[in-house]
Amino acid sequence: MLKVILNKHEEDNVLNGYPWVFNNEIINFEGTIENGKVCSVYTFDHKFVGYGFLNTNSKIMVRILSLDENEVIDKEFFKKRIAYAIEHRKNLGWSATRLVFSEADFLPGLVVDKYGDYLSVQFMSLGMDMIKQDIVDILVELTGCKGIYERSDMPVREKEGLEQVKGFLYGKFDPRVEIVEDGIKMMVDMENGQKTGYFLDQKLNRDILRLYAKDQVVLDAFSNVGGFALHACKYGAKHVDACDISQRACDEIAINAKLNGYTQLNTICTDVFDYLHSEEIKNKYSVIVLDPPAFSKNKDSLKKAYRGYKEINMQAMKIIKSGGYLLTFSCSQHMTPDLFMQMVNEAAHDAKRTVQFLDFRIQAPDHPALLQSEEQLYLKCMILRVK
Repeated sequence: MLKVILNKHEEDNVLNGYPWVFNNEIINFEGTIENGKVCSVYTFDHKFVGYGFLNTNSKIMVRILSLDENEVIDKEFFKKRIAYAIEHRKNLGWSATRLVFSEADFLPGLVVDKYGDYLSVQFMSLGMDMIKQDIVDILVELTGCKGIYERSDMPVREKEGLEQVKGFLYGKFDPRVEIVEDGIKMMVDMENGQKTGYFLDQKLNRDILRLYAKDQVVLDAFSNVGGFALHACKYGAKHVDACDISQRACDEIAINAKLNGYTQLNTICTDVFDYLHSEEIKNKYSVIVLDPPAFSKNKDSLKKAYRGYKEINMQAMKIIKSGGYLLTFSCSQHMTPDLFMQMVNEAAHDAKRTVQFLDFRIQAPDHPALLQSEEQLYLKCMILRVK
């Protein structure tokens, strides 16, 4: 097995639980380089650190699998890891849930989402991609699923030297499946929907509308397939507008509204930035949900993203009714909790509105984060009351 030798004092983060070794932290290799295979990592003075997937073509050169020198990294190892992840999700009791969340579940580069009887999977690292069939076999055995669809069509694969791919891995089935979330019926498109089909990480945040939506006029901005809008309807909203720039998304919202008989839900297909500047909607909404895409994909774009987040929050605060509730989100890992709060504070100042801070929320517990890896805490939510 190839030995990866670290620079002096580079082992501390890994030994404390950080899951990655970067290329600039390595001083030498001993043995034959086989990208995608398991390697062993050692300190500068040749003390064992851990095992991981190697990829010298990636900036993340080693993705750590285990710190136990006696561990055997074989198919049984991955079966135990996946079983451990699934055990937690069984305790949550959700039929639509994330079963495996990559490094946060000690399975670097593997994401598995469960939509009823079907699984949607992503292989994001070379090492995990090379054992794809073993992973499929394990998932079928442990879950008894009827089918598995691959959604490895994300740009991050290209950094690993992999092509973007999607398609059936197990069984043949209609990739449009119906799920039930909090008693709400929804269609999930596992083939063409966002991410693996749906944003499961917002489950508990959507359900929190039970505290705020009753008898209110609600705007769900950047609505995607209408998760927040549908929950607002369920919890008694008088009227709900779901706004998204994508006509496909608006069509999906209409389908989901019809599935549940929610006649108070209206779709608006337009640019959310433009809509929030509309003078005619001032004081129309008493609840606004801002759930935009990740404006910042990397640190270089953070400054521009900050302006975008601030702009939509400022405009939402300007138009919302006095006493209204604003649920505002960021799913960018580079927008840290402190930076997110700073942005919202500046938006309130510029909007000349006095704001009460009611709640701070993160991603659902089927999307865990390692304490040692702050970038995994990517989803932030502030719930505010605007005077």
